[in-house]
Amino acid sequence: MQYMILIYEPEEAYAGEAGQAALQDIVARHMALAGELSAAGTMKGGSALQGTDTATTIITSNGQQTLHDGPFAETREHLGGYYLIETPNLDDALAIARRVPVVDGGKVEVRPLANY
Repeated sequence: MQYMILIYEPEEAYAGEAGQAALQDIVARHMALAGELSAAGTMKGGSALQGTDTATTIITSNGQQTLHDGPFAETREHLGGYYLIETPNLDDALAIARRVPVVDGGKVEVRPLANY
């Protein structure tokens, strides 16, 4: 079964000198985890995402589409990246998700991919 691990963190967590140091640490930990998952054949894809200031959202309402700058969701956290993994079951996916490095206040969501 394939699962998407979505990483949400406070966007301001990496601001300033201390934030940049935290970012370097987190990125190094992600690289280590991604390397391990790739070597095991578990990781199918993944990436960091650019900040919400680069997002564009298309909203469809009554059959009409409009473009909007920024992400659709207005939250304190932003979707910062993801892993696409393949594991035998949800318990294994959750075990991997618990190892995903995030800053204090970060959240990790695990969702199975739909099979249509």
